[in-house]
Amino acid sequence: MKSPDSSNSLSVRVFEELEESILNGIIKPGENLIEMKLCAELGVSRTPVREAVRMLEQKGLVQIIPNKGAVVLGISEKDLEDIYTIRMYIEGLGSRWAAANITEEQIRELTEIVDLQEFYQIKNAMEHINQLDSQFHERVFAYSNSRTLQHTLSHLHHMIQYYRQLSFNSGGRAEKAIKEHRQILLALADHDQDAAEKLTIEHVVHAKENLLHIIRTHK
Repeated sequence: MKSPDSSNSLSVRVFEELEESILNGIIKPGENLIEMKLCAELGVSRTPVREAVRMLEQKGLVQIIPNKGAVVLGISEKDLEDIYTIRMYIEGLGSRWAAANITEEQIRELTEIVDLQEFYQIKNAMEHINQLDSQFHERVFAYSNSRTLQHTLSHLHHMIQYYRQLSFNSGGRAEKAIKEHRQILLALADHDQDAAEKLTIEHVVHAKENLLHIIRTHK
């Protein structure tokens, strides 16, 4: 017999697997989460699946509908607009604070990331560029010296990881984003808080516009 703790951890594992599939677009909005099918696919009993579905409902990723069960909501276009708008202000603030606090060593770390992005851009190595994009933003969040800001932005980035990659890999966005990273880096190195904040806001706005254009042209 499983202990309550092991049952709990199993529910969390099922939740994380389902959340990842929903956020990555593998399980599409409008799809039903069928209990028995999930039990068979994940090799678990009905209890952790039910608990995981309740957790997904609490996060707003599924809706429990009478006589229909759990229907996937996923991330809507309105959700994306909201998340990018929230990111715009919080990331701008993060860059402002980073510009005030950043050290010479941290500037060298960011410089290496942007240099590598430019190197991999020549080779069109998108996987490496994507990884470095995440590293660039994560480092700037860390240099803000605010755990609250880091936690908030990590959560938002996790929610839209699939869409960030979709945008970054489309419409020549990667090349533009790398140039924008270079400009943000120069502002941070100059400890120019106003410029760092402004450039970061513009960076997120451009990403948002590119993503919404992709979504709307593929409807």
